[in-house]
Parts: sequence; C-alpha cells; structure tokens
Amino acid sequence: MNQERNRWWERNPEISGEILLVDPASDNAYHTIGEALERIPDHNQSRVCICIAPGIYRENLSVTKPNLVMKGAGREETVITGNLGAYEILEDGIKRGTFRTQTVFLHADDVAICDLTIENTAGAGRVAGQAVALYADGDRLLFENVRLSGNQDTLFTGPLPEKEVEPGGFRGPLEHAPRLNGRQYYKSCRIEGNIDFIFGSATAFFENCEIFCRYPEDPGNTGEKQRIVSYITAASTPEGQRYGYVFHRCRLTSDCPKNSCMLGRPWRDYAKTVFLECEMEDHICPEGWDDWGKEAARRECFFAECESSGSGACRKNRASFARFLEPSEAAFYEKEKVLGELR
Repeated sequence: MNQERNRWWERNPEISGEILLVDPASDNAYHTIGEALERIPDHNQSRVCICIAPGIYRENLSVTKPNLVMKGAGREETVITGNLGAYEILEDGIKRGTFRTQTVFLHADDVAICDLTIENTAGAGRVAGQAVALYADGDRLLFENVRLSGNQDTLFTGPLPEKEVEPGGFRGPLEHAPRLNGRQYYKSCRIEGNIDFIFGSATAFFENCEIFCRYPEDPGNTGEKQRIVSYITAASTPEGQRYGYVFHRCRLTSDCPKNSCMLGRPWRDYAKTVFLECEMEDHICPEGWDDWGKEAARRECFFAECESSGSGACRKNRASFARFLEPSEAAFYEKEKVLGELR
C-alpha cells in the first residue's frame, strides 16, 4: 500500500484531475449526475471529479466507479433527493425492503463526496418503513460537509451482516456479495434521522459532525412504553473486527423531548460504538444505551464514552453494560489508528 493510501483520510477532496460538470441549465454540461457517472470507465484508475451545480436532483444514483470525487456547491445549494420506502409493494407483490430504498448507492473504493445533501423524504418509519438516504459500502470513503437526511435508517455503512434474521431481509444489490469491511470517514457532516439512523458493519469515524435526532412525523403511542423515540446507532460490527463506530467531538442535537433518545443499540451482538468528547443535549436519556433485548449482546457488545459533556452526559445512570473510558484508554480510538487500520 503506497503512502497516499496509508494517509488516505487526509486527501484533499477539492477539484482536480478530469472534471465533469453537471448543470441542467447549461448546454456545455451533463444535465444529470447519472449521465456524468456513466461517462466514467468501470475500473477507473485516475482521479475524476464530478462538479454539481446548485439545484435539486431527483435521482436514485448508483456510484460504482473508484477514484471519484463528487462535489456540490454546498449543503443547502446541491440536493440529491429520493423518496423510496421499504413498505412499498412492488410489481412482484414483495415489499421493497430496506436495501432497495437508497437515494445514493455507493459501492466502490477511494470515493469522496462533499458539499451537498443526500436525502430520503419517504416519511416516518411507521408509514414508509426504512428509507435509506446513503448506502455506503467500500474502503477509504470520505464524506466532508455532507448533510444526510431521513427518518428511519438514514445512513447504512455496509457491508451487510453475514446473515439476515428473516429470509429476504437483505434483498438488494449486495445481498449475495462478499462481506468486505471498509473504512469510512465523516468530517463536518450533519446526519439527521430517528430510528437506527446510523447502522451497519463498517469501521466509521465521525469527526466534528452534528448528529440530529429528528422527532418522528408520526410518533405513534407516546406513552411510557414509547418514551424512546430515537436510536442514533445500530452497529453490526462483525466478531473480531477491531473498530466499529467512533464519534469524536460531535454535537448531538435534537427537536425531540427530554430523555427520549438513545445513543445506540446492537443490531448484531458484537456491535462497537464509542463517543469521545461529544456534546450531548438533554434529549439523550440517562441510561444512554439499549440492549435490544439481547442477553448475549450485553456480554459481547462494546458501548463506551469518554469525556462526554452537556445536559445529556449522565455518567451516574448509564446502562450497566456500557463503559466509561479513561483518556489513556481512549487513545486506542485516535483517528490515525481507526482509519489507518490495514485491511
């Protein structure tokens, strides 16, 4: 592995290399992002930058070309939007399912996406089901100044777990593909959702991001049994993988009621999620973590915090299976160690 790939997370995602312009208003540019993607060779070896003009792009994209930069004009100016939900019944009589709802499907290595929004507007999970904005599966993936917006299952950090719980549960583009765990870096992003809205198996480092718990449009029963309206993470870290999710100096914000949101729960038993020096508002409930009713997960998962701050940082009443790290222990989760882990 060359030196650039050893420090891949430091690469500059600015415009360089071959440049493809996307602007529906110009006769000298591609009119859709999909058209620009088709222009790139399947096994592209040189850097290509797709520069996307301000606008709303109603496209469901498949990004499968490596060595690519997709750069918008800003999170508020360039918006890629879709509205597919898992509960939709398709022509074959089968529900669409989670992994065919994504607005952007990314399955490639060495891709950077910056300065734009990717959203899924299908609606509340109770109505639309799971609705993925970004399905990201690959190694050395960089997201900078990106807004990811949805409700249930906004961001999927692939790969899929080895086996689904229910037959057909993984129906989608990578259902039968090898499970290859990659590294993903989210820098200065805003990620919005409510139920398990950051989920998956990848090693992912979130730095200086805003993680926004959105109050459900249709919260259903709001009695005591339904007092938890949001779960930020649902990691499915494979057994033996050194790192799962690491959040460093992120801000946890919300429009949800006080004490109504969890930091995470284990989609699979060996889930790993760590919050380091994060500021938490009072929407985070005192127990912080949920075991999803899985006794084995209580023993095998790794949920931890170090130096949390704010009104949602409650050390006294955290779940018994969660951990608090000393600064010396937190050094194990430095960015260079997490993202520099060789595959």
